[in-house]
Amino acid sequence: MNTSLSAPAPTSLLFNWEPPRRRKAAITAFLIASLIAHALCFYIFQIVYPPTVSLLPPPARVSLIAPNSEEGRTVLRWVDAEDPALAFATQRPPEARLHALPKVRHIPSYLATEPALKEIPPLVTDLRTPSSQPPAAVPIVHQQAAPAMSATPTSVSFSKELDGLGAPNLPAPNFSASSNEAPESVRFRVAVGDRGEIRYCFPLNSSGDPALDEQARHYLMLCRFPGRPTAGEKSDQSLIWGIATIEWDTDVARPSGTPTTTGAP
Repeated sequence: MNTSLSAPAPTSLLFNWEPPRRRKAAITAFLIASLIAHALCFYIFQIVYPPTVSLLPPPARVSLIAPNSEEGRTVLRWVDAEDPALAFATQRPPEARLHALPKVRHIPSYLATEPALKEIPPLVTDLRTPSSQPPAAVPIVHQQAAPAMSATPTSVSFSKELDGLGAPNLPAPNFSASSNEAPESVRFRVAVGDRGEIRYCFPLNSSGDPALDEQARHYLMLCRFPGRPTAGEKSDQSLIWGIATIEWDTDVARPSGTPTTTGAP
């Protein structure tokens, strides 16, 4: 037979198409090892590191300042001391008063009326029971009215500069006030001339009644001192200056016509 008609001889292929058994085994081994490693890591971190606990913020607190404790009283005193309203406010001093009362001379009642003394009880006490039907009538005791206080005249005094002139000759006082208010003492600066007369009279203060001040000035102008030298003699100085003070009393007539009574009966 002809050999050219026989089966062709096998030829080698360019690619090897056999299934790669070793690669599949390696991939499988790597996957199993990865699963085991992940499981081991989850177990370790779950045991060693517990889950984090979140803490809530503390609740709000409110502190009240009350005077029940010493700390609270100290804080309240500090707040009062540092108050800016008191620092910028205008306050009157405690000794200042809105209306100053006039100075009224007090005359005690025992100077005008002598108090009546009570009789000493007997040493032997009568212990007998009094009769319900006494032989005589029941005595009626009438309360005696206290005598009215007499008016005290107004006094005039001069300073030491005028003592060497002797006792002054003063006219009879006759003063009339224009109101029922108690007048204050009034002072005048006076100048005595060569004949003992008062030439100048200047008021230093007011009694509160202008009409009474004018009457007091006219009263002092009528005053005469006997100690001045006569007109023919020579004097060391032409005028002698001093202070005259008038203390008002109960002889000052009021608008109603009744004298002033400053003392209690």
